[in-house]
Order: sequence, then C-alpha cells, then structure tokens
Amino acid sequence: MKSVAFFCLVSASSLAFAVGCDSPTGEPYKAQAAWTSRKANLPAAPVLPTTPIKVGASYTVFGASHHLQSVVHSKEVTGAKDLSIEGYIVESNVSDAPLCALHPTGKKDPDNCKSDIPSFWIADTKDAPAGARKICVMGFAKNFASVFDAHAKYKNLKAAPKELLQDDMWGVGIPFPLPVVGAKVRVTGSYDFGFTKASSGAVTDPVSGIVTFKSLETLEPGAESFAFKNKK
Repeated sequence: MKSVAFFCLVSASSLAFAVGCDSPTGEPYKAQAAWTSRKANLPAAPVLPTTPIKVGASYTVFGASHHLQSVVHSKEVTGAKDLSIEGYIVESNVSDAPLCALHPTGKKDPDNCKSDIPSFWIADTKDAPAGARKICVMGFAKNFASVFDAHAKYKNLKAAPKELLQDDMWGVGIPFPLPVVGAKVRVTGSYDFGFTKASSGAVTDPVSGIVTFKSLETLEPGAESFAFKNKK
C-alpha cells in the first residue's frame, strides 16, 4: 500500500507541474504588450576601466595592482618569481636627494641628515592625475651615496657601460640611465605588498604594492637628463 500511495503522489505532482506550464484554466500562453507606463529612474552604468592587464609579456600598472588585490590572481604576480611592469615614471625622490646625503659611498651621512631610500613610482600614463594607480620601485640603490657614485660614472656616457655600477649591499646594477620623471620604463623584479631589504625596517604599501628592483629598461627617455636638484 505504501508503494502505491507513493506512486500516486508522484504522479499527481508531475501532473500539477505539467499543467502549471500554461494558465490555470489550461489555455495556451499569450504574449502581452510591452510595458508603456513611466520608465524606472535608474543610475547610469558605471564606466569600467579599459586599461589591459598586460602589454605583451609585461603587466601594466593597473594589471599588476589589480592582480595583487585579487584573491584569485594574487599568486600570479607575487612570490619568488620575477615579473615585468611597464609604465611612466611619474614621481621620484632621487633627484630631490638632500644635500647632506650627496657624497661618495664610504662616507657617513651627518647625524642630523634625514634621508629616505631611493625610490620612484610608475603609472600607466605620463600625466597620471592625482589618485591614479602608481607602483613604487625600490631596491636599485641602498642610499643616495650609491646614486651619487653612479651619477659620477654615467653622466658623460651616451650609451650604457659594459658593466653597470653595482650596489655593494643589494647586489644589483644601478640602472643606466638613472630614473627621471617622464621616462617610460620596463621594471623587472619581485612584487608584493612590502619591501624588506631596508635595514631601517620593512616598507609597505597595502594598496598598490612595491617592486623590489632587479633590472630596468628605458623604453622612452625623459625630456631631461638626470641631475640632482640640490648641489653644492
């Protein structure tokens, strides 16, 4: 009896579902005219970014920073492997180095000298507006004294030397030409939220991340050659 009752229940449910495809009276469905009353007042569709994730084998600044924040894609840009990012240098603290830090390596900065780690920032456009995504690049020189020595070696050269001046602490070739605002570059290195090589402690950027420098290729030179603004 139980099996018969179950069969009847299933059959009744199937029949109800089949009938429900049309109207309750069993008449075929008839198309209705489109709604002609007042239209809904909806906001305009948002403008989505059109910047690509990559240009060739290199990431854009937008693409790298997007993936860094992504739960799905973060492992594609972080970790021990190096990646390349293309962009325009839009900011730099190198040419603005304080006068007290401009001296050959081996000489100590004065005790009251306030000096940052040499750094520059790249964006996807040369005239990136305030608030645009930009990525900091660090690790190409341990201090401004290393940049001072590199500038002394590079300033009269028309082409890259056979051997770049090496930073003796971080073991990288200080880039030629030295980074200037306006230049388009391809930076290669490791990418993550922080920079850990500094003896003064870790430096972090929880939004756009930091590239720990390995090499740099200048794709378009800046309008002006590198020079220190503060001179003796």
